[in-house]
Amino acid sequence: MESRLPLYKKLLVLYRIEPGCLGPQGMDYVEDFCVFAKQKLKDKHGHCLRWTFKPRYDKSLPEVEFQIKNTVVSRDNAAKYMDSFNIDFAEFEEELDEAIADLVDAFFER
Repeated sequence: MESRLPLYKKLLVLYRIEPGCLGPQGMDYVEDFCVFAKQKLKDKHGHCLRWTFKPRYDKSLPEVEFQIKNTVVSRDNAAKYMDSFNIDFAEFEEELDEAIADLVDAFFER
């Protein structure tokens, strides 16, 4: 069994959901979808990652952001962090994109 890190040592994955990815009425659903997505993904790599999903109302903000102790971490440093837990960063990003697409479908099927 993997030991879990204290929260302050975990890498926070902040994923901003664009309302448009939820269809033409996405603005009506985006807040609820963020809660739904966090609930579904909270345990994915839970030993070393934390998850936050927020609506992406401001397009100047990045879609995905990484933080440790409320400090933004570069993609390169996030990749190094994940590598230390044997998580391939490129695979992680690809799986995350697929998971979000699957969650959109699941959200509307519930």
